Amino acid sequence: MITTETTTGMKSSLLIEVRRLWTYRDRLPEPMRLPAPEPWQGHDPSDLLGGPTRPRENRTPRLNTDTIDLLLMWSLRFVEDFADDIIAAFREHLRLFPYSPSTRKQGIQVTRRPIDDVLPDLIDYLARLKADGEGLPGRTGPGGVLEIDWPHFVRLFNSGSSAFPRSARLRGPVEQSGLPIAPDAYLDTPITGRVDNRPWRTSRIGFAEAPDLAILLRTACLVVVSYLSGMRTGEVLNLERGCLSRDPATGIWSITGKKFKGAWDHDGNKIPEGQLRDDPWVVVDQTARAVTVLERLHDHTLLFPAEMHPHHDKRLRTRKGMARRAAAVPYDITAFFAWVKDYCAITGRDYEVIPPDPHGAIGAARFRRTLAWHIVRKPRGLIAGAIQYGHLHVQMTLGYSGSYDSGFPDEHAYEDWLFRLERLAEDHERLAAGEHISGPAAGTYVHRINQAHLKFAGRVLTGTGQAHDMLANPLLQIYPGRAMTCVFDQAKALCQLRGREGDVRATPDQDDCRPNCQNIAYTDRDIVEFRKQADDLEALLGEFLAPSPRYRRARAELDRIHAIIRSHVRNR
Repeated sequence: MITTETTTGMKSSLLIEVRRLWTYRDRLPEPMRLPAPEPWQGHDPSDLLGGPTRPRENRTPRLNTDTIDLLLMWSLRFVEDFADDIIAAFREHLRLFPYSPSTRKQGIQVTRRPIDDVLPDLIDYLARLKADGEGLPGRTGPGGVLEIDWPHFVRLFNSGSSAFPRSARLRGPVEQSGLPIAPDAYLDTPITGRVDNRPWRTSRIGFAEAPDLAILLRTACLVVVSYLSGMRTGEVLNLERGCLSRDPATGIWSITGKKFKGAWDHDGNKIPEGQLRDDPWVVVDQTARAVTVLERLHDHTLLFPAEMHPHHDKRLRTRKGMARRAAAVPYDITAFFAWVKDYCAITGRDYEVIPPDPHGAIGAARFRRTLAWHIVRKPRGLIAGAIQYGHLHVQMTLGYSGSYDSGFPDEHAYEDWLFRLERLAEDHERLAAGEHISGPAAGTYVHRINQAHLKFAGRVLTGTGQAHDMLANPLLQIYPGRAMTCVFDQAKALCQLRGREGDVRATPDQDDCRPNCQNIAYTDRDIVEFRKQADDLEALLGEFLAPSPRYRRARAELDRIHAIIRSHVRNR
């Protein structure tokens, strides 16, 4: 096996499978059993093959919670609050750009208007500026001095490329208008987006600023789609227009796209351009909204093209019509951080500056790992309140392509495995310190905690496949709840299962927990929570004006809680 002509990783996998088969020898018929001595005298595959064959852990660092909370908050603001203004301004920029004085050098041909046609429109324009109390289009010139932006006048009136300011007939009315010079050449697009019930900016978007804001909006959409879908980086960057659909019967949004991991042809050759996935990704509303924003932002086939500005292609010509590179994503996100920092300084929102991540640059691959961590642990932060991680759990880990081969559940399985082992270690420490357990599943709880500690303590995870298998292990099927602990056994469960019946990866729906379920155990921690509930109910029963049905329900629940507490204390 070691001399087989294949990759070291494949050799290692074969060695592991042989050892796994050997562990089941006592359960197999005699003719199917491997020899009694442990294969290779217990040596690790890495020793047999001359070194480690695969990473011992997922080395992709998670994003700091404070960083991802604020990064996602600002990304959602761009997608939900700023997008309409930015898209309209970018469209106006693209409409005016071909009439810039320098576009002839780029091969852009437009018909220019003569001075006699421009002059009356110019007079009307200056009168409108004066009536509205606005200034002339301006720009920062040499030495930081504010000056009239003559090229913008050329764009506005489609005049000859040198008509402004060389023609005295056009320059004269502008200079004699008495109007102040504005800090920028503002577009006509009004500001409609709001933050905290106030316009998100006090001035309209400038001509030169519009493309930069469009790029920031693209970055915000990338953050939302990457983080809230669980897609891999290449899968996100190669999404195409029209990929989004909604099932009218269920209201579920789905995205169709390509996969690159596991994309092989019939001869076993890698398909470098990717392969259409058999099943779509299931996504939440925020992800769907980000996709529609991208489809409105530009006209390219790819949602994340290398260059959105159609006329810049004529100068840059690199990767025309291709997707943005994954290597460029950290630079895009760094620019997003910088914009947010400047915006917060101007608007007095220093408390909303996105803190830098301790691990440095943020690539799109880090979003998958972080999402899995958040779903498993469900921390309460800014975004946990705005986007329910529990909702993401249901829609993606159970509905994600209908298959655990789809990619994201691998990350989720890994994080869930880590979290359960962390929790198991804490439970074992408390049990060893004398924590009392009561309830119908108390004996099963104690057995699972002790056996799981013996089996998994110090165990090294070497692949997501092992994580999937371990999650199905009954010893890890313990789920803390509110004032109860579920020692899960599908055959006894009274709740609605999350997953198909009989699926070894199905989990209990603790929102549907039934008090008479035989899977329930009570720890000392649960009893502390019950005592708090009892105090609240006793205060409620002291309200003399409470309706009688409410009083009876509260009294019945209080009696049930007292019975659980008495049983727990009596059997210590």
